[in-house]
Amino acid sequence: MDRLKVAKIGESLAVEHLKARGCEILAQNYRAIRGEIDLIVRDGEFTVFVEVKTRRSLKFGLPQAAVTLQKQRQISKVALAYLQAQNLLDAPCRFDVIAIHLSPQLELLRLEQIESAFDFQADGRF
Repeated sequence: MDRLKVAKIGESLAVEHLKARGCEILAQNYRAIRGEIDLIVRDGEFTVFVEVKTRRSLKFGLPQAAVTLQKQRQISKVALAYLQAQNLLDAPCRFDVIAIHLSPQLELLRLEQIESAFDFQADGRF
């Protein structure tokens, strides 16, 4: 199975989940500064940067384990670029992870949204 296809299925499930919770989708696959954020949503007063991780097997651990410190730093850089571009530097924001486990037949087994999964990660190279 193509990894991109699995990722797209996961992102679609995440969008459905977020819309059902009343979130407004602001951007999908937002690219800036050599990085990408899967979803940017408005959840009440918060701008939320969402990383979606989808796996068909837990052989290599839970999906959320793939959001490493390096990945958090990359997401943080792209988030900062978005906030600057939208003139939202003073607005409240958070970083969520949506972990999705699919069956080998691509059926949803579990979807978990981890709110405030990590804090902004600066690495001194801004």
